[in-house]
This record gives sequence, C-alpha cells and structure tokens, in this order.
Amino acid sequence: MPDAPATVAGQDLTQGSIGSTLLKFALPTLASSIIQSLNGTVNAICVGRLIGEDALAATSNANMVMFLLTAFVFGFGMASTILIGQAWGRKDIAGARKVFGTAAGSFLVVTIIIAAAGYFLSGSILALLGTPKEATPLAHAYLSVIFLAMPPILLLTLFMMALRGAGDSMTPLWFMILSVVLDSGLNPVFILGLGPAPKMGIAGAAFSTLVANYVAILALIAYVYVRDLPLRLRGPELRYLWCDLAILKTIVVKGFPMGIQMIVISLSSLALIGLVNTVGVDTTAAFGVALQLWTYVQMPAMALGAAVSAMAAQNIGAGRWDRVGRITRLGIIQTLAITGVLIVALTLADREVLSLFMGSNSPALPIARHIHFVATWNFLLFGVMMVLFGTVRANGAVWVPLIVLTVGLIPVRFGYIFAAWHWLGADAIWTSFPVTSFINLALAIGFYLHGGWKKARMTVDERPDSEQCTEEALATREPGGALNPAG
Repeated sequence: MPDAPATVAGQDLTQGSIGSTLLKFALPTLASSIIQSLNGTVNAICVGRLIGEDALAATSNANMVMFLLTAFVFGFGMASTILIGQAWGRKDIAGARKVFGTAAGSFLVVTIIIAAAGYFLSGSILALLGTPKEATPLAHAYLSVIFLAMPPILLLTLFMMALRGAGDSMTPLWFMILSVVLDSGLNPVFILGLGPAPKMGIAGAAFSTLVANYVAILALIAYVYVRDLPLRLRGPELRYLWCDLAILKTIVVKGFPMGIQMIVISLSSLALIGLVNTVGVDTTAAFGVALQLWTYVQMPAMALGAAVSAMAAQNIGAGRWDRVGRITRLGIIQTLAITGVLIVALTLADREVLSLFMGSNSPALPIARHIHFVATWNFLLFGVMMVLFGTVRANGAVWVPLIVLTVGLIPVRFGYIFAAWHWLGADAIWTSFPVTSFINLALAIGFYLHGGWKKARMTVDERPDSEQCTEEALATREPGGALNPAG
C-alpha cells in the first residue's frame, strides 16, 4: 500500500494500550458534543432575548425538522464510519477512500435536493407540524434559510464521522469549535444588523448557521488537502465520488435502521412530554430542566460508545478479535466510572445546579430534585448498553438495537407507566426510565453474549447475493448509538 495507516491525523487503533487509547479517542468526541449542545443553548438565548418567545417557539418547530434530517445522516454516516474503520484496520487505504468517496458524492447530491425541496416546501412542512399561527411567519422565515444551510451541515457531519472512522477524533473537534464560534458570534450580528450586516431578525439566526457551516466545511476540505490527510482524494481517486453501487447499497441497508432509531427515540420523547404536560405546569418545567441536565449526563456514554465502535471496527477489520472483548470491557468500566462520578456530583449539588435554571424559590425546584434523584442513575445502565451496541454495530449488526430500543421505549415504557399510574401517580413516569434501561440492558447483554453478532457482515468486498442478504437481515438485527436519547 502506498500509504501508511497512521499518517498525520489518522490513528491505528489496533495497536498499543486499549484503555488509554480508547479514552484519548473518546475525549475529543465528548468535547465536540458538549460544544455543540452549548451552541444550541447560546443560540436559543440569543433568539429568545433579542426577538422574543414567539421566535423561540418558531425555531423549536424548525429544529424538529432539522433533527429528523440529521437523524438519517447519522445512520448513514455511522455505516460509513464502520466501513472506513474496518478498511483502515485491514490497512486498505484505497478501500477506505472508496467508501468515503461514495458517501461524500452521494450525500452531496442528496443534500442539494433536500435544500431545494425544503426551501420551496417549508410552509407546507410547518403546516404539517401544526405550528401555532402566531409563530408560523417567523418559523417560515427561519426554516427557509436553514434549509439552504443543510448541505454544509449534513456534509460536515458526514466528514467528521468519516475522520473518526480513520482514527482521527481531534480534527473534527477543531472544526466543530470553528463552526460553533462563528455561529454563536454571528447570531446577534445578523439578527440585529450590527455594523455592515443587514438586519434580518429571526432569519439572521439561520443565516449565521449557514455562514458558519459553509465556512467550516470549506475550511475542513482545505485542511484535509493541505495536511494530506488519509481520506483525501487526488487524481484518479476523484472517480470514487461517482458512487460504487455495492458500497452505497451497504451504507443504505446498514444505515437505515440507525436513522430509524433516532425517529423512535424522538417519538417516544414527544409522547412522554405529552404525559408530563397533563400533570401540571410546575412538573413540566421541572422535567424540562431535568432533560437539560440529562443531555450532558448521557454524553460520556455516547462518546465512549462511538469510540468503542470505531476502535472495534478497526480491530475487526484487522482480524484482532482478541482485542474486541477487551475494548468492550474497558469501555464499560470507563463509562461507568465517568458517568457515575458525574451523577454523584450532580446529586450532591442538585439544588445549586437546578437553581441555575429556575431560581431557588421556584415551586418546580423540589419536583426537579425528585425527578433527578429517581431517574438520573438510569444513565449508568444506558451507558453499558451504548458500549455493547457500539461493539456489535462495528461488525454490521444494525437491527437488534433498533428492535431493543423500540420495545423498551414504546410498549415497555408506556405499558409500565399506564399500569403503575394508579398507585404511583407521576412517579410512574420517572421510574419508567430505570425500568426501561434495565430491560434494554438485559436484552443487549443477551444479544452480545448469545446473539451471533460476530457472524454478521459489514464489508462490501464479498458482495453477497440477495439470498445471503435476506438470511443476514433475519439473523442479525441492530442499530447504533443515539444523538440525543431521553433515557
């Protein structure tokens, strides 16, 4: 091979100490998640403070559309990441570039179609969502612009995931920081029309996102070529952008369940919020604050789950099955340690932390503390499940986690809530989190130990026929990790 597997930014995850390598690889991903969440918080503050509550409601409706779109990109991007990781582990740099080229070329076309269709259909989309009439004009102005930002947003997500598949978690962090700094900094500039910038109101919030992501994706592409990073395409390799149908089929077949998983999580969360709303406004406010905290509590598990998946994929590609089990065990230990420390710290300081959101005299504060005490520890169970699913996903088992999470988040969770409501009241909602996580974890452990996931296939070079594909789809069913699960 003309290229070594570990160049300027690529990393061979099949060698060296597993524990330290896993942690070093996961920390930049964790930092990226935190920065991205903080960016959303800052943008919401800017819109709410500078424009008003109607504008905040408008962006919330528009962001629901963005979530659904990025959910599918997450799934297909995760499938690409695993294929790249396996090729990287085999020292097949050309194969990794073929996967990257197919994913990038295909998604460029898809994102352009999404942007054009969304721009012209944004009004119809908002009507379908049932957006309140008073927020519709603002939401339309915001969504029309944000759809034009979808190509760089989705491609930047895909590029970052591909780089992580090649063992590089630092480059995505730097360009996430660039995007977030530009987006947050430009928000008031375009909303208020500071300096030479036009005053755009709520459209300015979307325009700042557009500018930030176009700059970030162009800068990332330039950086990849200037530093000659492993996934760059030159000369004859540019033909890889014209998609390889076998690779594209694998990405779509394996990525679809991972994207659907996000839809299931979103629908479950929406239904849960509907139940909480029936209890009263103080409880709704308390639950909203708990969700804010849980966004950060779950991040270590999600980052380590993604790191385990990337590391396991490389070792599977290299045939180093002796390391895969150790990667999983150390991933579980690190997830429990980091998440446990975070939960204990938040529990000891729950009054002070929760007061930041609602004030120390708020009637919702005792409710929020109770919710936190009852439900937050479930993220220990959730973290172990994320690591187990990260490992099996690395070998192409992309249906079982979808089935497990669907069963846990819908029939189990809501069946338990309705069965326990008459004697637990609202506590049936909060206790449903650990109950659901316990059942999901039990199913995940069962699949990891006895599910035959090691016989699944993620590679495309064997090119199985349709009968083989059908047999595998029936034998191995599982999806990936979640962007923003609520339990």
